[in-house]
Amino acid sequence: MGQAGRTVVRVRAVAAGAAAVAAIVAVSACGPALRLSTSPSGTQSSATIDAPVLGQTDVAVDEPVVLTAEDGWLTSVSVTGPKGVVVAGAISEDGATWTSASTSLAFGTTYRVKADAVDSRGVPTTTQSEFTTLTPTRLLRVASVTPAADAVVGVGMPITVTLDRAVAGQAARAAVERNLIVTSSVPAAPGAWSWQSDTVLQYRPQTYWPANSTILVAANLRGVRLGNSDNYGAKDETYTFRTADAMIINVDAAKHRMTVQVNGKTVRTAGITTGKSGFETRSGIKVIMTREVSRVMDAASGGTDHSDPEYYRVTAPYAMRITNSGEFLHGAPWSTGSQGSANVSHGCVGMSVTNAKWLYDNTHLGDVVVVTGTSRQQDLGNGITVWNESWADWLKGSALASSH
Repeated sequence: MGQAGRTVVRVRAVAAGAAAVAAIVAVSACGPALRLSTSPSGTQSSATIDAPVLGQTDVAVDEPVVLTAEDGWLTSVSVTGPKGVVVAGAISEDGATWTSASTSLAFGTTYRVKADAVDSRGVPTTTQSEFTTLTPTRLLRVASVTPAADAVVGVGMPITVTLDRAVAGQAARAAVERNLIVTSSVPAAPGAWSWQSDTVLQYRPQTYWPANSTILVAANLRGVRLGNSDNYGAKDETYTFRTADAMIINVDAAKHRMTVQVNGKTVRTAGITTGKSGFETRSGIKVIMTREVSRVMDAASGGTDHSDPEYYRVTAPYAMRITNSGEFLHGAPWSTGSQGSANVSHGCVGMSVTNAKWLYDNTHLGDVVVVTGTSRQQDLGNGITVWNESWADWLKGSALASSH
């Protein structure tokens, strides 16, 4: 990202005073072959070398350095940093420009430039100068990304990026979003980032991820200026994960029935029990958050006193969490007689141990659970609830909403 208001510096270098060059001159591997005419010895070159960065002290690091020859052709360019480290770059085929690799510059570093060119008569010219890259006040880094690298997850798992410092203001947030690029090996529906807090943003497609796809998250934040501040992104990073088969677990609380679909085909049905009156299971789209072979469930964790008739403490086999507040899919051997006919739980989806083990063995974090048939609606933020927001509402959390 360039600096606003920067003046282009034109450098007209003094001719090297070399003898006239005749006929066709093959410029080194750095440039093209040129046809030159003769000129008398001592003639000043008409070629000039222009570069916006020369002499500057706040050069951005996320854009390439470009040197341009006018009235001539570049023959060689050298840009070096501390300890002689060479900045990679190449002269164009027509000899008009030299361009550095876009990610080759470090923050707060002085680089020395030496460039040679010749005019149409073969008269050479050389310029030497330097520039210094900007020193940010603060650097923004990615603290964590979920799903974890190389994870295999269900098609309902959003991408969550946590930053190491707060990002406030539309311009700064837009800069972050614009440089967090998500691609899918299997074409996915359009997606968008939505800010959950000053440090956390999530990405979801308009519909679930495609099954069996590799998802790449490229955090191209290095050198990105955050709005009008002196804060910049620290580095570029990439993360990949993969989706599994598309498993959708449909829980109909009114019919006390669970239907499991994989890639659109029904593979299993089972009788279940959900929350009884006063403890209704929330209707909505949930996502499996954790999976445990067994879990001790104690009503005291939700504030129920030991003396309350509704107090319980049980060990539930094959527990899969679907809300922060304590809803799980799990085996419930104590309610087998009600499964398929009545709702008797305190909010969980209970089933036989056999069915719970089958789910545990075949599910991934991120698999979708759709609960219907209750009057209690899923509350946003109580688990992974991104699919309960309309696409229009989801975009309200994006600083780039107008571009979607």
